[in-house]
Amino acid sequence: MTPVLLMAGAISGIGLMLVLIIRFKLQPVLTLLIVSIFVALLSGMPADKIVPAIEAGMGKTMGHIAIIIALGAMIGKIVEISGGAQVLARDLIGKFGDRRIPLALTLAGFLIGIPVFFEVGVIMVMPLLYGVSNVTRRSLMVFALPMCVAMLTVHSFLPPHPGPAAASVQIGADMGRILAFGVPITLLVCIVGYFISQHMTRRDFNYSVDIRLAVSGCDDGGVPASLEASGEALPDAPAPEFWLIVGLILFPIVLIMCGTTVSIFLPQKSFYYAVTQFLSAPVTALLADTVLAGYCLGLRRGWSFEQVSSVIGSAVPGVAMVILIAGCGGVFGNILVQSGIGHVISDTLRNSGLPVLALAYILCLILRAVQGSTTVALVTTAGILAPLIATFHFGPNRLALLALAMGGGGLSASHVNDAGFWIFTKLTGISVADGLKTWTVLTTVLGFLGFLTTAAMWLFFS
Repeated sequence: MTPVLLMAGAISGIGLMLVLIIRFKLQPVLTLLIVSIFVALLSGMPADKIVPAIEAGMGKTMGHIAIIIALGAMIGKIVEISGGAQVLARDLIGKFGDRRIPLALTLAGFLIGIPVFFEVGVIMVMPLLYGVSNVTRRSLMVFALPMCVAMLTVHSFLPPHPGPAAASVQIGADMGRILAFGVPITLLVCIVGYFISQHMTRRDFNYSVDIRLAVSGCDDGGVPASLEASGEALPDAPAPEFWLIVGLILFPIVLIMCGTTVSIFLPQKSFYYAVTQFLSAPVTALLADTVLAGYCLGLRRGWSFEQVSSVIGSAVPGVAMVILIAGCGGVFGNILVQSGIGHVISDTLRNSGLPVLALAYILCLILRAVQGSTTVALVTTAGILAPLIATFHFGPNRLALLALAMGGGGLSASHVNDAGFWIFTKLTGISVADGLKTWTVLTTVLGFLGFLTTAAMWLFFS
């Protein structure tokens, strides 16, 4: 089949994906599978090769990220149920003082966003934000906008969140290097977001009173249904210590980053190199952190083994769909490669004259803007660009920066087709128009800033 027809098949497939998601509100899992089969048939791929390609794409992606996402969700759940997120925010407020409460909450959002999924994090912190707003008698948006955007920024840039994790696997980027570059980039973006949001929130907002009352009465995220059904309440215990929560959040990040750094100086065939690679692998680091969190936040505070197991296990159903979406994104990427479309797209993009880093950001931004999901945008972009990226034979540093550039596109343009947009606007009680003027504008500006930062670093790392 000619390159023109292959390209037309790819464009038709992406168009079909957008129609199914936006117009018919079809689940992304089903959409990605349908579009993958559609593109495979349209490209002339032999029928008996399609299903094996689907299974291979799913297996390759899920084999790397399913455990990582699940373990990350487990850590986030036990931090949530134990009250660790509230401790983080409360103590940061105490350390920074009344005048710097928004900055303290922004940093709390950055830390909470590492182990906790964005949607869960926003629901967790809303009662705290309402309490701070009522006590200080300042506008809710002064606190909510920078804190929630910080959590979305982490969700878009850093593993173990599903979009960055899946994109890193598809382009062959090392997660340790993504964290080494991504943590300071993300922290910088969050702090800039704080300053921009302070200008955006100087005006008055019309809040929905009913929404405010409803949210201010919600709980901290709820006890797992299995505990509620058994009638077994978690025992009363003192709130966990601030530095314990910070340590549990940073432990896997530091372990992964240290392993990546130390392995540079060790011979690849040595025993110590093998041990370092094992201990610093994301799966090992997150597994160790899950066990530590279960002991420090559960068993040590009077929970039984069954209660710890129930709390940790309750995280899995909530992320099952996210894991499947990421896996199906891998399916779509593998179909593009196996059908030859990926190589055609790679050649076309290379001839466009745009730098590959800019292509990664722009393509991800477009997909994010038209279909809403950060995860879908990241995995689709990585799948499309993977063949092109492979031809450049980039080193591990530049592969990590490419993944972060995609994160900039995934953060941008959160608007009415994004579930995160609706969660934020409904729980804060602001109008859609105010959400577009603040939330959408801020995410787009910060996504572009994240891209510019990676572009600057690109010049110094080969």
